[in-house]
Amino acid sequence: MEVQGKVKMVGEVQSFGSNGFRKREVVVTTDEQYPQHIMVEFVQDKCDLLNNFQVGQDVKISINLRGREWVNPQGETKYFNSIQGWRIENLQPMASTAAPMPPADAFEPATDLSEEDHDDLPF
Repeated sequence: MEVQGKVKMVGEVQSFGSNGFRKREVVVTTDEQYPQHIMVEFVQDKCDLLNNFQVGQDVKISINLRGREWVNPQGETKYFNSIQGWRIENLQPMASTAAPMPPADAFEPATDLSEEDHDDLPF
């Protein structure tokens, strides 16, 4: 599945427990009639994928939906869902590094053409 939108917030890396579990969150605002603010979490080595993204960028995030069950101390069962990202892509076009094409009037017209010259173009 994918979520597409504009980056609203990129959180800092958070560490939990003695095993070094890492999590980082990003919020993306969708571009639709009723925009949604979707929080996506990146975990462990995927946290570093967010290093090159800033607020305002248009992105596409590949996600997995995760669900888990938890029984509280009173014996009640609770269910939690999370959206976990595993890839993020920039949707804004990259700046072109090619030299711009000069305007057509910058070229001199050809003057040495004759109708008898063979033209090998198929059209």
